[in-house]
Amino acid sequence: MISLRTALLAAALAPLTLVSVAQKPLASPAATAETTLAGKTVSIKYNSPAMRGRKIMGDLVPYGQVWRTGANPATTLVTAADLKIGTLDVPAGTYTIYSLPAAPGTPWLLIINKQNGQWGTEYHQEQDLGRTPMQAGHLAAPQESMSIGFEKTKKNSTELHVKWENTDEWVKVEAAK
Repeated sequence: MISLRTALLAAALAPLTLVSVAQKPLASPAATAETTLAGKTVSIKYNSPAMRGRKIMGDLVPYGQVWRTGANPATTLVTAADLKIGTLDVPAGTYTIYSLPAAPGTPWLLIINKQNGQWGTEYHQEQDLGRTPMQAGHLAAPQESMSIGFEKTKKNSTELHVKWENTDEWVKVEAAK
């Protein structure tokens, strides 16, 4: 039988255990990229995985296979503006972003999918709004955690960048005219 002293000690230490677990950083923390085009908000919610000593491109993120472009829940694009993303016309709304990584020298494809709210690995090609080629860039130093962000933003245009390891894939985004 448990003594009163042991029970009291366990009860006193239990909150400390919960605090230490709660303070442990997430392996792939949630992140948001947001910008304004033509006065309307465009945001991307994703989870940011880290390299943690692993080879990423061509291994953890295989070439020629649809990738969730993040970790955990599907990466979500919410736009209040009608957009032109690369070659795609994207009406205002909520979408899922996937990508089709390719070996160096071959363009990646950014996939805009009409289904949303699903887990990141749940991909249904028949729900694609479309696919558009991305431009390839190279990072001078490895980037530990994947990021999605907007760069070179002007009133009606920006660039959407996906960066990880030494890869910087991007596509132009414009407010529809």
